Amino acid sequence: MKLDNDIHNYYEHLVIEHLTELGIDKTKSADYVSDLSCIVLNQLPPRYIRFQVDMAFYMPQHDRIEMEMKVKEAIERAINYLDSKDLRKQHETT
Repeated sequence: MKLDNDIHNYYEHLVIEHLTELGIDKTKSADYVSDLSCIVLNQLPPRYIRFQVDMAFYMPQHDRIEMEMKVKEAIERAINYLDSKDLRKQHETT
């Protein structure tokens, strides 16, 4: 049995959208962005959907705002974690 290819976690879309808004994909390496995305998504509850339009039309506005806030907070925590980890690594090699 195989799951439908359309099934995905809605938070993935929100995370990518916010990372793009922050310009992270332009200022950091692909490895950093991948690590960051994994750390962020692991902080958020899964919200699986088949079609993007399902969330756009059927989710109340306050739920969307709450989800966006959770994404922003998770990204901030993940950036702080990765940057502090990189800083520690730099101090260990010098």
